[in-house]
Amino acid sequence: MPRIAGVDVPDNKKIRYALRYIYGIGPKFADNILAEAGVDPEKRASELTDQDVSQISTAIDSGYIVEGALRRQTQQHIQRLRDIRSYRGDRHRKGLPVHGQRTRCNARTRKGRKKTVAGKKGVKGH
Repeated sequence: MPRIAGVDVPDNKKIRYALRYIYGIGPKFADNILAEAGVDPEKRASELTDQDVSQISTAIDSGYIVEGALRRQTQQHIQRLRDIRSYRGDRHRKGLPVHGQRTRCNARTRKGRKKTVAGKKGVKGH
C-alpha cells in the first residue's frame, strides 16, 4: 500500500479514486493533484513508482490542507461559533442540525437514536 500524506491508500484502486481516502480530498482535488504531479489518473495505486508517490505528496503538501490539520481547523471554526454564541454555535452545542434542516421528523443523524417519552394515558370519564 502506498503511503501518501500519512494515509495508506488502497493498492487495487486507480489512483484517482485511491486519493479520495485521504480526508479533505474529493474528486476534483484528486484530479487537480494528479494533473499537477503529472501522474496518469488511470494508473493503479500499486503501479506507482516511488517518484510518482513523492510527486503526489509534494503536490498535496504544497497546496492542500488535509487530514489532521483540516480536522483541527474545522473544530476551531466550530469552537469559534460556540464562543461567540451565534445561532449556528448553539445548534452545534445542542447537537441539532445546523443548516436549516427540519427536526420534526428525520434529523436522526444529528439527534441520535429516538428517546421515547411516556405520553399521556387516555383519561376516562372526561
